[in-house]
Amino acid sequence: MLRSAGPGQALLLSALLCRLAAADYAALPTAVNITWSSINFKTILQWQPKPSGYFYTVEIHGQTSDIKKKCILTTETECDVTDALKDVKETYVAHILSVMPAGMDNFEEPPYALSEKFTPYSQTVIGKPEIKNYTQKGSKLNVVIKDPLTPYTFPNGSFQSIRDIFQHDLEYKLYYWKDQSSGKKDATTKSHTFEVSVESTKNYCFYVQGFVPSRRENRNGQTSVVHCTTGERGIFDEYGAEVFIIIAVIAIAVITLAIVLPVILCKRKKARAAREKEPLNGV
Repeated sequence: MLRSAGPGQALLLSALLCRLAAADYAALPTAVNITWSSINFKTILQWQPKPSGYFYTVEIHGQTSDIKKKCILTTETECDVTDALKDVKETYVAHILSVMPAGMDNFEEPPYALSEKFTPYSQTVIGKPEIKNYTQKGSKLNVVIKDPLTPYTFPNGSFQSIRDIFQHDLEYKLYYWKDQSSGKKDATTKSHTFEVSVESTKNYCFYVQGFVPSRRENRNGQTSVVHCTTGERGIFDEYGAEVFIIIAVIAIAVITLAIVLPVILCKRKKARAAREKEPLNGV
């Protein structure tokens, strides 16, 4: 007849199970090559290796915020942690736990790997600005830009732009140059618009880049698509002063020939007529 285990036997069995679980956990690999990838505050955590026979769970630890769990029991090696980093000026560390299928209910703490610290406000990359519209009228080039959007929303559901988050820390730089030329100029603004002086007879190409001067690192963002103005250009603008000089010389030569040639022909005609009126010698 079987007897129920006494308190001492139950305690011994529990300790044995814990030791077995600890042994299982000790054999699990932990994540390596952990990196943060963040553009316009959309942040992805990536690591290696691909798990086999176990899972990963990501914990986001802030300096002042509660621990947030993401991608629980995943077999992937990346995790979108954007919504766990809503306090963008907070500094975070990720714990990537290696866990068994039932590991979340186990008494033993799973092994984990630590990421580098990450502060979204100072480390997210500023994405490509959008050129909303541009015009070149006379000697003025006007460019209007649109702030990139972030994944974060206002209470009404509309998305916040990077301007809404960075405020006056955000600036834009315009790089512009004459079409078919390599010499660049630049201008800076804290608003959405640029107005720069250019040569009215030339077309210009340009692009825009966001940057945050207050950052120590990672100040400059991605550059926008290059645009070029397409105003009508004459042959002199296209080929330069040399063509103008050549055409002017040809025009002067044609005009001179048009004046001189009739005079020469007229004189020859008069001379021929005079010779015809002279009497023949010996008559």
